[in-house]
Amino acid sequence: MTAEYTDTELLTTVASKILEDERTVMVGTGMPMLAAMLAQRTHAPDVTLVYEAGGIGADAPALPVSVGDERTFHRALTAAGMHEVMSYGQAGLIDYGFLGGAQIDRYGNLNSTVIGDWESPAVRFPGSGGANDIGSWANETIIAMRQREQSFVEELDFRTTPGYLDGPGAREEAGLPRETGPSRVITQLGVYRFDEDTREMTLDALHPGVELEEIHEHSGFEIHVPDDYGRSPEPTDEELRLLREEIDPRGIIR
Repeated sequence: MTAEYTDTELLTTVASKILEDERTVMVGTGMPMLAAMLAQRTHAPDVTLVYEAGGIGADAPALPVSVGDERTFHRALTAAGMHEVMSYGQAGLIDYGFLGGAQIDRYGNLNSTVIGDWESPAVRFPGSGGANDIGSWANETIIAMRQREQSFVEELDFRTTPGYLDGPGAREEAGLPRETGPSRVITQLGVYRFDEDTREMTLDALHPGVELEEIHEHSGFEIHVPDDYGRSPEPTDEELRLLREEIDPRGIIR
């Protein structure tokens, strides 16, 4: 019997399972770090975590506060710099880009810059940082974020990171590499993919205890629902122990 868990812990464990061993992952601040470190401590011990500030292949003892935290260089394969790690992305050497955001639209475009008008926003975030680069060049982008009607929006207040822009073929027309782009979005309610024909967000799996109506209630745009969607697995006791006792004992993200 799995112990009780929070929405954030469920989101994190589901996201971590997507990362495969012996792959390279460009990790963003926050939830992506938590999920990537969990994957490293469970099913993907040889995954290479690449941090924006230059840490490559680190084994951080606990959750870094940001991608520039000194723990992102702990026991690393190399201490490089931002130019070098971004160049690896441009060269096609980053398998997964792992990002979050404040807003997302039906095509997987992300906003991590401002809420409201650019000149006088209600909220200003620290983005882009490397979010635009990661979403542009990574072979596959995974997005982990909270789902609300205010975050799943019909139109972004600002487009920080390209998803599929305005539909099929738009990334290629903009000069971005072929066969790149967002592959999954993981929220506290479910997992989503992008339809190969329309490039619009489509339900892949509901989380345990979540009803189908909830994903529509918490989205400002229509999410397509196929007949064969699945259910996400619950966190295991060992995953919860790692998150709570080793990776994020202070509860910074968890």
